Amino acid sequence: MPKRTLFAVTARPARARRQASPWHRGRWRPMPGLALASTLALSLNATTAQAQYLDQGTLLDQPRELNLPSLMSTGSNAISGEETRLGRAWLRQFRAHVPEWRDPLAQHYVETLVGRLVPYSDLGGINTTITLVDNKTLNAFAVPGGVVGVNTGLFAFADQEAEVASVLAHELGHLSQRHYARSKARAEQTQVPAMATMLAGLILAASGAGDAGIAALAGSQAAMIQDQLRYSRRYEEEADRIGLQAMASAGYEPQAMVDMFRSMQRLMSLQGGTPPEFLLTHPITESRISDTQARVNQTRVTGSAPDELQYQFIRARALLAIHERAPSQAMTVMRQDQAPADAQRYLQALIDARAGQTGSALNTLDGLARAHPDTALLPASAVQVALEGGRVDEAIERARRQLRLMPGYPPTSQLLGEALLQRDPDAAYRELHELAQRRPEDPTVFGLLAEAAGRSGREAWGHLARAEQLQLTGEIDRAIRQLEVAEAMAEREGDLNARSSIQRRRDAFLDYRRTMEKFR
Repeated sequence: MPKRTLFAVTARPARARRQASPWHRGRWRPMPGLALASTLALSLNATTAQAQYLDQGTLLDQPRELNLPSLMSTGSNAISGEETRLGRAWLRQFRAHVPEWRDPLAQHYVETLVGRLVPYSDLGGINTTITLVDNKTLNAFAVPGGVVGVNTGLFAFADQEAEVASVLAHELGHLSQRHYARSKARAEQTQVPAMATMLAGLILAASGAGDAGIAALAGSQAAMIQDQLRYSRRYEEEADRIGLQAMASAGYEPQAMVDMFRSMQRLMSLQGGTPPEFLLTHPITESRISDTQARVNQTRVTGSAPDELQYQFIRARALLAIHERAPSQAMTVMRQDQAPADAQRYLQALIDARAGQTGSALNTLDGLARAHPDTALLPASAVQVALEGGRVDEAIERARRQLRLMPGYPPTSQLLGEALLQRDPDAAYRELHELAQRRPEDPTVFGLLAEAAGRSGREAWGHLARAEQLQLTGEIDRAIRQLEVAEAMAEREGDLNARSSIQRRRDAFLDYRRTMEKFR
């Protein structure tokens, strides 16, 4: 199956559901099952597509080379081109229909955490893509091709970084052993519409529909979905083994995996002992826990210990996202779990900022940054607080100061570009163009880039950037229409370079759509 889930239970049932916020989350738009045929059909190698766009001189009107990391491993567990295309296409459909947690600081943190585990997960040179889901249920998944998803609920449930690492290491273990590819043969014997319906059910479940998404599919199709989602006991053992070794090599205490299993058991007991559909795909039995404990007892930690405090800062952000309408509940959880004092101070600064107390929040963050000078998240948080508090010039100055000391930190680069939009669109354009080259799979960056291009007088390039944002979020028809607008604008402006780049991208987009139509 394209989506593999380790956990999918509500994280601590007493907590309130986070309400929609225009900045932090997208909108859930249900779609018929068969409409997801495009997920299977969209043969899109995303990084290559973005390279074609960014490598034409594109937004800076001059040729420049873009050398992106290969999506292919050269080892025995290489991710195939088919898996890569399927995974990236799945991600685009997922983004189109599931609310995302749009937090550049959390995004960079999870990318770094996964990057720490990948070298020890027997995956070779895979290039992962991370998506954060705005959903309070405890969930994480990995999709063939290197797509990794994490719900905010995982951070709410896990009070230690090693517990999150255990979940992600397990999912990477499934990818490294190619459990999807090894079990895919049966699915390939079915008709494309049935496979599209199966993917529709997965997106419904991932979006919070849970069992309803599976129940909505009748008869043999529903049975096929449930069968395809369920891992065998042997596959689970393999993923646990790979995950434990990856954790230990990356510096995490493998005992955290057993602790996480025990916590899940307790939570299921509180909920009446009936796990949701997705937990049934990764059953946590006493036998599995005993086997894992036996492996833990024989596993030694060899890597350097991670920075636990940074995880606590990210957890504070996740809790505040979940309890957006009642921030005090986030603080209650942190205190109950005996989070470090500095993590509680950090959360209080974010709460103060939400309440309009920008000065107090910045003073707290500055104090924390002095105490932890190597933690880039802290000065970046101050940039964000200043920007959201209306102190645009201060945000720009803070961002530039941090980037002089910590060059290339993506969250701060994004925040600087966003702030410069209000003062110097041309400078914003240059900052965001460089960031888009480094983050060709980030639709938020392309959205900001489109705005900067428009405000700085680069109308054709702005429409092209908007088209890239749309195709990254699965809206291929709108992306093609946006390219038509971009081409007309380029003709009117006499920009031959822009017109050439737009035509190349239009050919690629039309090819995507032709492939999609084969499955309708």
